[in-house]
Amino acid sequence: MAIREATPIVLTADERTTLESWVRSSKTEQRLVKRARIVLAATGRGSRKVGRELGCARGAVSKWRLRFARQRLAGLTDAPRSGKPKTYGEDADRRILAALDRPPPEGFARWTAPLLAKDLGDVSDQYIWRFLRAQRIDLAGRKSWCLSTDPEFAAKAADIVGLYLAPPDHAIVLSVDEKPAIQALKRAQGYLKLPNGRSLHGQAHEDQRCGHSTLFTALNVATGEIKAKHTKRRRRVEFLDFMNAVVADHPDQQIHVILDNLSTHKPKRDLWLARHKNVRFHFTPTHASWLNQVEIWFSILARSTLRGASFSSIAALRAGIDAFIEAYNATAAPFQWRNATIHPKGLAQRITDLR
Repeated sequence: MAIREATPIVLTADERTTLESWVRSSKTEQRLVKRARIVLAATGRGSRKVGRELGCARGAVSKWRLRFARQRLAGLTDAPRSGKPKTYGEDADRRILAALDRPPPEGFARWTAPLLAKDLGDVSDQYIWRFLRAQRIDLAGRKSWCLSTDPEFAAKAADIVGLYLAPPDHAIVLSVDEKPAIQALKRAQGYLKLPNGRSLHGQAHEDQRCGHSTLFTALNVATGEIKAKHTKRRRRVEFLDFMNAVVADHPDQQIHVILDNLSTHKPKRDLWLARHKNVRFHFTPTHASWLNQVEIWFSILARSTLRGASFSSIAALRAGIDAFIEAYNATAAPFQWRNATIHPKGLAQRITDLR
C-alpha cells in the first residue's frame, strides 16, 4: 500500500517572518505558537518526523500543515464555532414581558426574577435577570413624576420659552420663586481614616436643628445674576416686599416675571399687579414649574452650599447663602435654553408599550 506524501509547505519571506515573530513573542497564545512551530518545521519534512521533534501527534501536524496550505496564515486560527444552542427563544422573552404587565403575587409589592421564574415555571431566574438587563428594565428602580394636566399647557409653555429664546427689546426678564424652609442643621464633621489608610470627609449621623429660613430669589435671564432676600415666612406679604425691591432696581423699565402657580403669586384679585403697569406676570403651566429657570439655580445652591454643610444658627445659614450669591454673581452667566418646543410626556400603561 502506497504511503501518501505530506502536503508540501512553501513559505514566502513575509510568512516566515510573521511565524517566527509569533514564536518569539511572549504575548502570543501558546496554541498559536505551537501551530507556527509545526508549519516552520514542516517545510520540506514529513509529518511523522516533525511530530517526533516537537512532541505532538502526527495527525495534529497533518491537520495544521494542510490548513496552512489551503488558507495560509488565516488557517492557523480557530474556526468560528456556533456555541451552545439557545435554551430560551423569543417566546420566553414575550412571556416575561407579558408577566410584568400583570400584578405581582399576593403579598408582594413588585416582581423579582425568582417570582417571575416561579410564575413562568420553565424559565430560570438567571436568564430572566440577563434578559431584563439587556432590555434595560430595572424591577427595583422607582421614579416619581408629575404630569401637567393644564389645558393651556402649549400656550403657556410657548409664552415662557419665547421669553428665553427671544426676550423683548429694552425689557427685563426675571425668573422668580422662593425656596422655603431651608433648615440650619448643625452637624459634627471631620475626617475619617479607614483601615486601608484612605482618608475621607465625614459627618455624624445625627444633627441638631437650629431653625429654618425662606429665600426669595430673582434670576435675571439675560445676565444670570441673582437677587435674593431672606424671610422667616413665605406669605403674600413677604412676596410683595421682595417684588417691590425688584421693581425698585429697574425703574421705568418693562419687567416680565416668570412665576409658578402658588397662591401667594396668583391671588384672585391682584391689586399689586394692577398698580404696577410696567410689570407682567407669566405663569408656568400647572405642575410644570421646571420651566422656571430659577429652579436650576436652586439646585446649584443646594449642591454648592447647603448639602452636607453645618450651620449653628439661622444667621450662619443666611450668611453662607449670601456669600455664595456674591461669589456666584461675580462670574454669573445666563443659562442657555435650547429647546424651542416643549410638550408633556404621557405614561405607558404596560411594559410592552415601552418596546
